Amino acid sequence: MGRTLASAIIAAHSTEAAREGEICKVNVDFAFANDITAPPAIVSFKEMGAEKVFDKERCAVLPDHFTPNKDIASAEQTKKGREFALSQGMLYWEVGRVGVEHAFLPEKGYILPGDIVIGADSHTCTGGALGALSTGVGSTDLAAVWALGETWLKVPPTIRVNYEGKRPAWVSGKDMILSLIGRIGVQGARYMALEFGGDGVETLPMDDRFTIANMAIEAGGKAGLFVPDAKMLEYANARAARKFSPVYPDSDAAYLRSETFDMEKMVPVAAMPHSPDNVKPVRECGSPEIHQVFIGACTNGRIRDIAAAAKMLEGKQVAAGVRCIVIPASYEVYNQALDMGYLRIFTEAGAVVCTPTCGPCLGGHMGILAAGERCVSTSNRNFVGRMGSTKSELILASPLTAAASAITGRLTDPRDVASPDFFKKLEEE
Repeated sequence: MGRTLASAIIAAHSTEAAREGEICKVNVDFAFANDITAPPAIVSFKEMGAEKVFDKERCAVLPDHFTPNKDIASAEQTKKGREFALSQGMLYWEVGRVGVEHAFLPEKGYILPGDIVIGADSHTCTGGALGALSTGVGSTDLAAVWALGETWLKVPPTIRVNYEGKRPAWVSGKDMILSLIGRIGVQGARYMALEFGGDGVETLPMDDRFTIANMAIEAGGKAGLFVPDAKMLEYANARAARKFSPVYPDSDAAYLRSETFDMEKMVPVAAMPHSPDNVKPVRECGSPEIHQVFIGACTNGRIRDIAAAAKMLEGKQVAAGVRCIVIPASYEVYNQALDMGYLRIFTEAGAVVCTPTCGPCLGGHMGILAAGERCVSTSNRNFVGRMGSTKSELILASPLTAAASAITGRLTDPRDVASPDFFKKLEEE
């Protein structure tokens, strides 16, 4: 039987057979850490006696989690990463020139089709939207990659996920991936690859693909991959920081199993507390009262996400007693949103717009929840205490659902706020 995309990429980077279940030594195309995971990686790097990273143009530190530094401890962490990166001559971007790592790196062309990418962050799987085997590791493993330019990977079995039919305008990539996680569970793809396809994917914008790949880890996936197509290659060719070679699955690839969704029957969904697989149609969630809305993160902080939320909020007001926090995932997105008038729409609606950072997503800063508070968020995890108090609650949803909820002050299906003409126009755009 033929190779899946995951197997084919590993085979292209290894001298071994790279059959399912085999542990292979592979060459790594790009390796990075952030302000939280870089300091322990640096300690391990030095403890193993390494002196220089394997390639300063393929190793990076990106300060994005607790930046701009929220306190002395985070300032010290960021300083360690900055000093190491500058001493090595490796890639590093300062606040004001960086963004959330999983949005920024693809934008700058450092994650490319056919790559193996290793990041010291679980949502490194976002790079799978570009047909890369992009996966997260611990800081010690990342240190070894920095030193050697290679690592060990076990060839994962692959679940093929097919999205068929025409996507309704009120359904986003977030609804698509939440629907999958709700079906198979948070361990349904544990140490497996998810390979996304179907005619519903062919017209799917890159921003939605990044959202879907980003949350592969929430189903336990080692990677979430899209097969290279014209849309992906156009994006990559316009941004590539180096040469790349796309890799494709075989026509007779052997999949563990397949999961199929009829796009025309999909509706806006939400993941209720306290798990990403506690997924229900928004209209079946009981319209709980909320205190905060967060629109952003590496999951949904791209320009299509910001645009969808802004258009929903245009001419409306954030409900009394509700905080709405908007954080574009990069300065490219921030500046696009500025030029298109979206930031003004947010501020006139009563929302706050912040500099690109992970912020409240990990319970870091710029939007922490108090006990008894409930937030609708476009981020990727809603475990107990994820965004603050262990007595708070977090609901995961799309930017459209989040914006609709900000208007009503309750978890709300966007179809219950916007007119059919709104969605018709959205579809045309």
